[in-house]
Amino acid sequence: MKTISKKTVFENEDGDRLAARLDLPATKPRAYALFAHCFTCSKDVAASARISRELAAHGWGVLRFDFTGLGNSEGDFENTNYSSNVEDLISAASFLRREYGAPVLLIGHSLGGAAVLAAAAHIPEVLCVVTIGAPGTPRHVRHLFSDSVGEIQKSGHAAVSIAGRTFRIKRHFLEDLDLHDAAERIRNLGKALLVLHSPSDEIVEIENARKIYDAAKHPKSFIALPDSDHLLSRRQDAAYVAGVIVAWVSRYIDFSDAEPETRQSLPAGTIRLQEGDTKYLQSVLTSDHEMIVDEPASIGGGNLGPGPYDYLLAALVSCTSVTLRMYADRKGWSLDDIRMSASHRRVHADDCADCESGEGRIDEITVELEVTGDLDETQRSRLYEIAQLCPVHKTLTTETKIRIQGARFEAPPQQ
Repeated sequence: MKTISKKTVFENEDGDRLAARLDLPATKPRAYALFAHCFTCSKDVAASARISRELAAHGWGVLRFDFTGLGNSEGDFENTNYSSNVEDLISAASFLRREYGAPVLLIGHSLGGAAVLAAAAHIPEVLCVVTIGAPGTPRHVRHLFSDSVGEIQKSGHAAVSIAGRTFRIKRHFLEDLDLHDAAERIRNLGKALLVLHSPSDEIVEIENARKIYDAAKHPKSFIALPDSDHLLSRRQDAAYVAGVIVAWVSRYIDFSDAEPETRQSLPAGTIRLQEGDTKYLQSVLTSDHEMIVDEPASIGGGNLGPGPYDYLLAALVSCTSVTLRMYADRKGWSLDDIRMSASHRRVHADDCADCESGEGRIDEITVELEVTGDLDETQRSRLYEIAQLCPVHKTLTTETKIRIQGARFEAPPQQ
């Protein structure tokens, strides 16, 4: 399934604008998830981006964002701490709830995993929580700058190097880490929990997964990520994690309500249109199916699906093919294969010898048709005649009136 990635922003409790990206399926999302990235990382780190896009390809809407002072978000990192990360997550959930749909799934990578375990209690719609390479307690992050802890305690701050970048860590960051009883929060989680961890994780040892799992109450699951590094730097590892999450979460979340309500209520022969999340993207619903319509990028579309005229030509050639097959079957003719192509263009009426109109421009559809099989010339000639008798062909070539009238749709609830 093709996906859409939208840049967006929201404000945290302090009024800082946090940069975010919403990964969406081309169709209506089945549900929404919130992803928290690793310590000092960003929303665009490989693991975060790849897992979010994979989930979007499975029908999820996933919001990932830069914590305060990181990536493209406003604010000063040195004034943040673990508690402020949790607050940013709650603000992100409020944004999703207000603009799209409340998250039912929280996913946290590394320290982001510890953060979602804490934030879950403040987001009532959440049903499932996933941690990836998460520490058993927020205090674990101290080991990343253990050589500077003494200086931080003495001077109130220190410049530390993490993953090749320099960050300023203040004393309040360390003090805040000591305030949180991770085990108690995990015991009272009240959500289905999936713990994902690599036995070879070089940053957060596998023992942390055991601490999280042992502290949690059922329902809970643990899945090892063999041969993966902490950052899930290999594309196949991120894809595997996303696939595991999709399969696991389906045991705890009922997606039957996620299907568009209009689909089952539409009578046969009727379609309904829903606008998508990009400029020209449309979702067309029938009683049993859903189709994506978009425009090419050259005119401002996202090229996520066929355009309106593509569907028009497809309707013509498919109807013609079905009509030929039915006729040949009824006659008992040996029709092996039907090959067709179609194109559309606007031409000057005076260039069209067999057109009734003699002025202006007209629509011209050219269909190339080839039939193969043990057919004599009389049979082939008859099939070419039948090709012009399919219902869609008749609709396009006879007088057709299109009446656009106001329809009664259920009014949205009052805010």
